[in-house]
Amino acid sequence: MGRFSVWDYVVFAAMLLVSAAIGIYYAFAGGGQKTSKDFLMGGRSMSALPVALSLTASFMSAVTVLGTPAEIYRYGAIFCIFAITYALVVLCSAEIFLPVFYRLGITSTYEYLELRFNKYLRLCGTVLFIIQTASKPQITGFDLWGAVVATGVVCTFYCTLGGLKAVVWTDVFQVGIMVAGFSSVIIRAVVVQEGIGRIVNDSYHGGRLNFWDFNPNPLQRHTFWTIVIGGTFTWTGIYGVNQSQVQRYIACKSRFHAKMSLYINLVGLWAILVCATLCGLSLYSIYKDCDPWSAKQVSALDQLMPYLVLDIFKDFPGMPGLFVASAYSGTLSTVSSSINALAAVTVEDLIRPYFRSLSEKKLSWISMGMSLFYGGVCIAMAALASLLGALLQAALSIFGMVGGPLLGLFALGILCSFANGIGAFVGLVTGFVVSLWVGIGSQIYPPLPERTLPLPLSTAGCNISISSNLTTSTANPLTTIFSTQAPERPVLADRWYSLSYLYFSTLGTLITIVVGMIISLLTGGLKQNTDRKFLLTKEDFLSNFSRSKSDTVSVVIYASSNLK
Repeated sequence: MGRFSVWDYVVFAAMLLVSAAIGIYYAFAGGGQKTSKDFLMGGRSMSALPVALSLTASFMSAVTVLGTPAEIYRYGAIFCIFAITYALVVLCSAEIFLPVFYRLGITSTYEYLELRFNKYLRLCGTVLFIIQTASKPQITGFDLWGAVVATGVVCTFYCTLGGLKAVVWTDVFQVGIMVAGFSSVIIRAVVVQEGIGRIVNDSYHGGRLNFWDFNPNPLQRHTFWTIVIGGTFTWTGIYGVNQSQVQRYIACKSRFHAKMSLYINLVGLWAILVCATLCGLSLYSIYKDCDPWSAKQVSALDQLMPYLVLDIFKDFPGMPGLFVASAYSGTLSTVSSSINALAAVTVEDLIRPYFRSLSEKKLSWISMGMSLFYGGVCIAMAALASLLGALLQAALSIFGMVGGPLLGLFALGILCSFANGIGAFVGLVTGFVVSLWVGIGSQIYPPLPERTLPLPLSTAGCNISISSNLTTSTANPLTTIFSTQAPERPVLADRWYSLSYLYFSTLGTLITIVVGMIISLLTGGLKQNTDRKFLLTKEDFLSNFSRSKSDTVSVVIYASSNLK
């Protein structure tokens, strides 16, 4: 097995240096960051193409680079059905949520909750978002602490200096690095296996080409229905209402550019999915007779891609460094979007409303300070992740369930004219409680193999001893903690708690909407007069791709009215 050479470190360092240089450039380009809007929203002057690539880069995190090929290696190519999901997600985000957010000219999506309902719901949404985002171990690595810290420092550096423009343009650079890393692995694997045909043939006989499964059972982990329905709700919660994504496309100079950025981004999502699938099938073809995970050559499935890269590129100095750079580029894009989004919601939702005497210049400096603070939080969370391991991962899956109720809350406001603050609050709390209930239950009582359907792996062709110093623990930490209290699986464990993880967001969204509608009707929602600017209207469809300046003008009008 190969190891990192000097050239690998050079390639990795070059990626970090270029990213930092972009931040320095945008810190001083055009006079620097004069106002908080310049820092947080790029002066609302962004074009569709760079924003589209930035959205794609944020989606393509290190989890995508390392985790998706391992998912396909273990469970098969049914993951490709997400291609349909991505199309539905972009359609919903562009045609339902974007028109309203862009028309209002807001900086934080949670401003909408105050304008539509009340200040309390705005604060609830902001706090939930900060908890959800800041608690993720955004910076992860291959036990290379120097690289982890360097990544965090560089990311914090260019976010703090350059603001949203630096984030977007470093994402453009990083998405190129990520695609290059994926492509190099695919090309080399095809050469090693003497053609793409052998990879496809091995995958077919190994059961990895399981593209279709129309089982309607919601307890099955991945089927056509869980991926299309559950996946659409899950990812719409990210693309449709999540601050880190929405902040990018509402920073575009017109609604036409904003919508185009989402649709161009869809092509990028499909390209990433194809690359990840080919990498996963290549993994199986090369290791079909000697699975490194079963042979304990790696301690976790997400280490398979680095293992493959060091294996097939052992005679190519610099190429392993390119792949590691691609994985860390995914991390940089994810961290930078989170830092910028956290700074935006903190300044716009927690500082500006209560300190109206602050000048734009001071708010700009505060925004930079918040970026620096949240960058430090991300680095600290990386340290915490290394100490807590799988337990933290279990906790983060619970935090991820916040997205469903939040999506339901925004959908309730945009689609239901009679929804009021009381109904919205009760719906949010109810959806949140139910999501946490099923989510925590699934962590304590993980679904059985007949629900997850892992595909067989073989070590028949291994020439090494299976014994190793590495330990592979697949036990859920919460299961271990509660094992003395719940030695047997209750009835709910194989029914309610075995619900596909993709339906968690769906459940939270639908419960929030239904309960919110019922409570709103019972508390006089039909008697209220709701301003149409907060609702999705037929005009939003009739002028989908208008190039007129009216979009930009309306943003200025609504933004100025919001400050009064």
